[in-house]
Amino acid sequence: MKKIIALLLITLSVNTFAQNKGKTLLNEVSKKVKSYNNISIDFKYVLENTAENLKQVTKGDIVLQGEKYKLNILGITRLFDGKTMYSISPEDEEVTISSENDNESDAITPSKMLSFYEDGYTYALDIEQNINGRKIQYVKLTPIDSDSEIKTLLLGIDAKTKNIYNLIQVGKNNTKTTLTVNSFKTNETLSKTLFTFDADKYQDYYINKLD
Repeated sequence: MKKIIALLLITLSVNTFAQNKGKTLLNEVSKKVKSYNNISIDFKYVLENTAENLKQVTKGDIVLQGEKYKLNILGITRLFDGKTMYSISPEDEEVTISSENDNESDAITPSKMLSFYEDGYTYALDIEQNINGRKIQYVKLTPIDSDSEIKTLLLGIDAKTKNIYNLIQVGKNNTKTTLTVNSFKTNETLSKTLFTFDADKYQDYYINKLD
């Protein structure tokens, strides 16, 4: 019995240590991200579900400044000015106007992409990998909400720069989504109208207002 109790204590100590180390690392990442005036990212996005023989690979880019962002992916531009989101589809010649819904706990929106982990998860250090000469430390996040559609998340962090390298999300339906940062630039000179929707450019588009 004493051996069992000792083993349990050791296990608890290891788990607590891993959680504390994970929290410390995430706090460092959060502090680093919040120190930037703006962030520009080029990324690779992979969606996989082996059971459904599904694999989708695409590239995208995003510019973030506070809550504002401009995201280009799958031929669609999503522009959020802090209050209203504009989804611009040149192929359909359509602009969808709505308010970004941050009330969904599972929704990792672009404006929260680098800070979503601050609330709603338990976390612990996971594996460490050497990727192209970079030391990437993974932190495993598990949603506190048992009704979450997310099973687990792995957040890969560059141990040297404390910037996010990739995000691996596994859903309860076993769909795996991987977002890998190809380039990460900060504090660039941005156009004052970058996050402003110019209606004059889309006079021939169908305007779909959801609100």
